[in-house]
Amino acid sequence: MEPNDLPIVCLPDELSDEAAKQILDFLYQLTEAFEHHYAAQLLRYAHERRPAPTPPDSPDSPQGDPPF
Repeated sequence: MEPNDLPIVCLPDELSDEAAKQILDFLYQLTEAFEHHYAAQLLRYAHERRPAPTPPDSPDSPQGDPPF
């Protein structure tokens, strides 16, 4: 096994229900803080990779009667 093959996080085999809840709450708070801190970058990344909208008259648009 190479050093990079080791897991980043080692979780205990057994946790109490309360400990599992506390860890989950911590991870949600960490994720929220991360998203808040990097919001501009995450939005820019998502926007740059969004597919371009298909124009309505293009051959790729759905055929048939327009919806009413």
